[in-house]
Amino acid sequence: MGIVYVYRRAHFSASHRLFDQALSDEQNAEIFGACSNPNGHGHNYYIEVCVAGMPAAKTGFVIDLKKVKKILEEKFLDKVDHKNLNVDVDFMKGINPTTENIAVAAWKQIASHISEGKLYSVRIYETENNFVEYRGD
Repeated sequence: MGIVYVYRRAHFSASHRLFDQALSDEQNAEIFGACSNPNGHGHNYYIEVCVAGMPAAKTGFVIDLKKVKKILEEKFLDKVDHKNLNVDVDFMKGINPTTENIAVAAWKQIASHISEGKLYSVRIYETENNFVEYRGD
C-alpha cells in the first residue's frame, strides 16, 4: 500500500503590507505594486494542510481530521484571522508577509503538533488563482 494524503482546508481573513523598510516608498511600489500600499490591504485566504502516512490498523485513519482542525485553529488560525500580519502576529514580526512566508510560518506553527502521520504540505491560497505550497524544511 502506498502513502495516504489527508487534507484539511480552512479560511481566514487578514491584512498585510508587502514592503522592505530599507527601500523607499517608490522602490517598494516598483517591487510590490499595490501590495505595498502604506495602509495595507486584505485578503480572504484559504489554508490547506496535508498530512501523509499509513492508516492505523485500529482506526483506519492517518490522523483524525478533528485533531488536525483543532491544531490548525489553535496554533495558526486563531492567531492570524482578522489580524494585520505585519503588526498583530508575533510569529510574523520582521517577516515580509508574502504568501510564501505565510506558508512557511504556518508550517512552523503546526508541524510539531502533528503526532500521527507527518505534515506533508501547507498551501496558502491568496486568491482563487494564486496559491503557494510549502513542503517543510
